[in-house]
Amino acid sequence: MQLCQLANEDLKSELKTRSAGLSGEEAASRLLEYGPNEIAEAKKTPLILRFAANFYHTFALLLWVAGILAFVAGMPELGWAIIAVIVINALFSFWQEFQAEKAVEALKRILPARARVIRGGDVSEILAEELVPGDILVLQEGDNISADARLIEDSELRVNAATLTGESEPVRKMAQPVSGEGLTASEIPNLVLAGTSVALGSGKAVVYSTGMKTEFGKIASMTQAVKTELSPLQKEVNRVALIIAVVAIVMGAALFGIAALFTPLSLGTAAIFAIGMLVANVPEGLLPTVTLSLAMAVKRMTRRNALVKKLSGVETLGSTTVICTDKTGTLTQNEMTVRHLWANGKLFDVGGVGYEPSGEFTADGLPLSEADHVFLEPLMQVAALCNNARVVPPESGKKRWSIIGDPTEAALLVAAGKWGYDPSVDSRDNPRRYELPFDSRRKRMSVIHADGLTKDGAGNAQREAEQGDYLEKAAEREQGGMVGKGEVGALIAYVKGAPKEVLSLCHQILINGVEVQLTDEQRDLVMSQNDDLARSGLRVLAMASRQLDADTEMKSEDVEKEMTFVGLMAMMDPPRPEVEQAVKQCHEAGIRVIMITGDYGLTAESVARRIGLLEDGRAQIVNGADLEIMSEDQLQNTVKQPQVLFARVSPEHKMRIAAALKSLGEIVAMTGDGVNDAPALKTADIGVAMGISGTDVAKEAATIVLTDDNFATIVGAVEEGRVVYDNMKKFLAYIFAHATPEVIPFALFVLLGIPLPLVVMQILAIDLGTETLPALALGVERAEPDIMKRPPRSRQERLVNRQMLFRAWVFLGLIEAVLVMAGYFWVLYSGGWHWGDMLDADNHLYLEATTMTWAGIVATQVGTAMTCRTNRVSVLRVGFWSNRWLLWGILFEVVLMVLIVYVPILQKVFQTTGLGWQQWAVLALFAPIMLISDELRKMFSRRVSADTAMGGAK
Repeated sequence: MQLCQLANEDLKSELKTRSAGLSGEEAASRLLEYGPNEIAEAKKTPLILRFAANFYHTFALLLWVAGILAFVAGMPELGWAIIAVIVINALFSFWQEFQAEKAVEALKRILPARARVIRGGDVSEILAEELVPGDILVLQEGDNISADARLIEDSELRVNAATLTGESEPVRKMAQPVSGEGLTASEIPNLVLAGTSVALGSGKAVVYSTGMKTEFGKIASMTQAVKTELSPLQKEVNRVALIIAVVAIVMGAALFGIAALFTPLSLGTAAIFAIGMLVANVPEGLLPTVTLSLAMAVKRMTRRNALVKKLSGVETLGSTTVICTDKTGTLTQNEMTVRHLWANGKLFDVGGVGYEPSGEFTADGLPLSEADHVFLEPLMQVAALCNNARVVPPESGKKRWSIIGDPTEAALLVAAGKWGYDPSVDSRDNPRRYELPFDSRRKRMSVIHADGLTKDGAGNAQREAEQGDYLEKAAEREQGGMVGKGEVGALIAYVKGAPKEVLSLCHQILINGVEVQLTDEQRDLVMSQNDDLARSGLRVLAMASRQLDADTEMKSEDVEKEMTFVGLMAMMDPPRPEVEQAVKQCHEAGIRVIMITGDYGLTAESVARRIGLLEDGRAQIVNGADLEIMSEDQLQNTVKQPQVLFARVSPEHKMRIAAALKSLGEIVAMTGDGVNDAPALKTADIGVAMGISGTDVAKEAATIVLTDDNFATIVGAVEEGRVVYDNMKKFLAYIFAHATPEVIPFALFVLLGIPLPLVVMQILAIDLGTETLPALALGVERAEPDIMKRPPRSRQERLVNRQMLFRAWVFLGLIEAVLVMAGYFWVLYSGGWHWGDMLDADNHLYLEATTMTWAGIVATQVGTAMTCRTNRVSVLRVGFWSNRWLLWGILFEVVLMVLIVYVPILQKVFQTTGLGWQQWAVLALFAPIMLISDELRKMFSRRVSADTAMGGAK
């Protein structure tokens, strides 16, 4: 038999405890037997090994080889610079990873430090980690619950289980035995679980599970079991490093062989040159550029209310194809609000959103008449008094009102406050005598108050009479109505609940302040109004009341009968106003949005349709129970459906949904805020936690934290992620473009027997000097206008692909090579050189020609940097001068070029000499030629795309 089914004495016997609690000796013995009440930490890789791993991944190894070869080639400055790059990147990456791996520690922090228990007959406070099975917990309002326990006493106990269930509405708990069949632990009404808290009331409970055996601990185990995978960006950077390594090694070896066999160079000179070519083909600035690009994106995202804990997560979010999102608080405002009332045969609208008691009541778009205002008072009275919530004004410096208790009841209380009702008056004059709590069988709640009226009904009627003559007449009509006639000390019952159930208890209805017989036509009218409101996605509650005799027995069957129907109140958690546009942007960007909620399916569907998540047509609503019996193949087929949403799900379900989507090749972003969401957040490609409502566990398990809990912020983060990926392609194209004009001079030197047009140190001056800042500046380029109009990139799409290599190596690279070699030969022929002449290394004409080649590459790279700012659209569309960092980078590039050309010590190092004004005039044409050439290519590409699209439309 399950613990939830046992009577209290049987339960105590089963857990070997008693009403007086365990003795100190028994508690100490059980602590040794069961261990401390804490979350066990999974075995981790030692910190020193995690740090060392940053020094031997593919790109780091490639840089180590480049550094060592630089020392061998007699260039120690270059070697030390490369080592510095390795160390800086290792330190930065390690710190980011270290900060991102704290989910288990966060689970520990959620557990409270202390707990109240009964031991040896006395209530004492102990460390939460000292709780053991058999301890009797003493629970009071506001307490965090430290272990899984079975209730043995309760007094109006309500528990906030949002950390486990994801839903903010407090759950009623009771001590009576229940079957528990078909229910999860969080759903069983006589169990309280670790990690939850007491919202209202008090109680006592016997602990039956502690530490890792609690439901909380099981989630911790699931979180620890989820393996962290490489992000798409990390995989791409590794692939790029491998491509570069192969190209560099093959090219270096091939050029060494060619130089040694087919040129007059000595073996030593050929070796140094081959080493230089190998170093030149390794883009030493790539890792810092990637890191800076991501760091700048993180800074921009922070300004847009998204905190990124793992740099590679920025690009992952940008490649997202599916966003799985919660409903409450993410798509909606998490503030239940009454929107409509139906009373006295009329429908009223309620203005205002949230828990602040401000907003107007209207009927048919017009302000309430005095009569309507009066006739709404009975409805407001039931809403405010049949209620256990409290509304709390904002603290100093804050804007949002908060609540204590059930959000639905808080919405009713706020609506009454907007009308002007003050429940404290009735609570003082007519105090509550008894409560019949809500339960799922009755589907209603009742409270019994002292009526406090004299025989002539002088209570509320007198207050109404003070409002004017009209109200005096209205008050007279109320005699014998809802307030009824009764002796002082009589009672009145207020009931709220499901409309059908409440209406079935009623024999009268309140019309114009007078009780009249409830006819079948009126019943049909009430239910028709209820159905209309429910179809709009509103939660509808019915209100009723009844005069009781002082000797009425406080049982539901005696209290809840022959009642007077007062009216309906319809409420909803309104969608965030900006969410609809954000969902539209997702659809335009080719991103699917799937709602996964713990709420009911029809409510979820209504919200989904309001925000445009579901289009016209029938939606497929999959409940947790349905998902539970699905095979993996069935689940994969289900998540493929365009009109699907998931309701009443558990943590395991969210993990399965994420895994199913990933198995179909989707890149999945998963939102979450509770402890229950942590495993799913780690399973997804990228976890997105809520910063306001989220638990520490969710925040630590996630890669990105939204500081405003807003779905629209995710869309902004997706845009930033796409910008990062675009910018990486831009600076990679820029970095790769110089390889062709650096290799072709040597190829011509070998094939044509001309003087070597470029020397090794000049190549290094480009790679680690002139092109570094422009490359970094391209990493912070703004978004192109159509960035959110494109579909998500495929998992098969590569950062370095044929299109990018063709643009960099063939199109841009060949144009650069033609220009620089033309400049080189022009200088030689202008100085009287003839074909076949070999020039000494210190010959002025030779130095002038090689300087022209080197300066030509720098000049063409200025134009390449400007044109690489966009991939398809014209540079003019994004603003020619809009990237101020690139302008500063180009200025740095030009200044460094001038210094290397004219400063004597640099001339000696890089084997350059001064150029005349004619050479500078020719060099000034190189950048515009590059820019115009690529603009023509972009224009041609856009036209081809447009023609293809038109052909497809036909």
